[in-house]
Amino acid sequence: MRQRLPLIAAMAIALSGPLYAQEPRLGHVEFPTSGAPAAQPHFVRGVLFLHSFEFEAAAEAFREAQAADADFALAYWGEAMTYNHPLWGERDDAAARAVLARLGPTAEARQARAGSERERMYLDAVEALWREGPKPDRDTAYSVAMGDLVRAFPEDVEARAFYALSLMGLSGTVRVVPTYMRAGAIALEILQEHPSHPGAAHYVIHAFDDPVHAPIALPAARVYSKIAPDAAHAQHMTTHIFVALGMWDEVVSQNVIAAELTWWGPGHYTSWLTYGLAQQGRFAEAERHLARARELLATRDRQGARSYLATMRAHHVVNTERWDDAMLAWDLNLAGTGPVAQGMDAFALGYAAVKRGDRPKVHPQLARLVRLAREHQNETKLGVLEIELRAAILFADGQRDEALALLREATVIEDGLPMEYGPPDIVKPSHELLGEMLVGVGQYAEAQREFTRALDLGPKRARSLIGLARAATAAGDPQTANRARTTIAEIWHSADQGLDGRYGGMAVRR
Repeated sequence: MRQRLPLIAAMAIALSGPLYAQEPRLGHVEFPTSGAPAAQPHFVRGVLFLHSFEFEAAAEAFREAQAADADFALAYWGEAMTYNHPLWGERDDAAARAVLARLGPTAEARQARAGSERERMYLDAVEALWREGPKPDRDTAYSVAMGDLVRAFPEDVEARAFYALSLMGLSGTVRVVPTYMRAGAIALEILQEHPSHPGAAHYVIHAFDDPVHAPIALPAARVYSKIAPDAAHAQHMTTHIFVALGMWDEVVSQNVIAAELTWWGPGHYTSWLTYGLAQQGRFAEAERHLARARELLATRDRQGARSYLATMRAHHVVNTERWDDAMLAWDLNLAGTGPVAQGMDAFALGYAAVKRGDRPKVHPQLARLVRLAREHQNETKLGVLEIELRAAILFADGQRDEALALLREATVIEDGLPMEYGPPDIVKPSHELLGEMLVGVGQYAEAQREFTRALDLGPKRARSLIGLARAATAAGDPQTANRARTTIAEIWHSADQGLDGRYGGMAVRR
């Protein structure tokens, strides 16, 4: 057995251009291993990238560690871990098993190459993750193994951090609040003890990533981008909390940085950026980004990018209320994209057609939504979008009571869903839509309650604030109306000139 050497990851130095001339600034971890000294800097860089979900860069770093020390078992552990994306519902079994096979042909052979009992327990955990069997069973076995590791080596900070992440991974992409709170408590404790730990800050943000719990994670959100300035995901991830709190300036600025570290085509970072710009009333800039993203799509045509472009367009049209916008005529290829993105696209196209009175273009989009909702009954959001579009059609046809009844049904369903983070998949939140229709029939007090509920779920969302101001004014509640107007003026401090007129003449001082 080789001597166990302490490893302290230094704070990184600088990033120059697309390739790292010096160690990237990713934070600080301490991870004692039995690896050769030449392999250790590569290994710790991989761990740092892994904590920030920069999986491709992490895999490359772990392979560099293997090249420096072919017997370094944890370097193979690390690369195998890069193929598990627990909070995104993604994993690549074949790739991970191929990595482990390079370490040894069997679990027993791999165990024999571990440099210590602690390292054997790390290998035990990754073996549980990549064995045969249903994904939920493997996720549970992995989390149990990580818990065993933490109890055996309570001083191992990395084990605690990965254990916290494993807890959140137990439910895939669904937020189970009690489990997330447990994970968050572990991550918070680590962050207090180790203020430069990127995983601790990252996992705190994920654990408290909803409008109710987001204030707990605000300190972590403020420091994570500084802990790991060269990790694009770290720059973006802070905005999960900023969106949950309606901090639109920060949402925009951080996603600009994240996009600059990656690319400006349709993607996770640019979609959050354009949504933030829409909430700031910077529609012209958002539209320029959308046009640029569409152009760049031709250079990297992937299903994921096409999906993001569709959702970006849907949010832009709904938030700007430009029902005859030229981008509605874009011919988007959504073949192979996910059902929710297709549903958001169908709703936006159909709803815009309803609002401009173009009835021949409404029903094909409703038919799309019906088909998607029937084919993917587990995607409850599709059913909500279908109900909303049906209600919009009924309302436009003068069947107001029927439309309101449908929308009240939609709000009940939406309230039963786990709280969302980021731009909502229900591209027109049901409480907001119900509030607007209630204003349309003169039921101002109830409309005010609906907009208030919409703002509970989506703090400082511009359309809901505008609706609240109008409803409260009509309901004879000037205090609430003035508070809403003041908030709109604050978030629209750099809005497009003349925006007020496009919002029905509502006076907003800015």
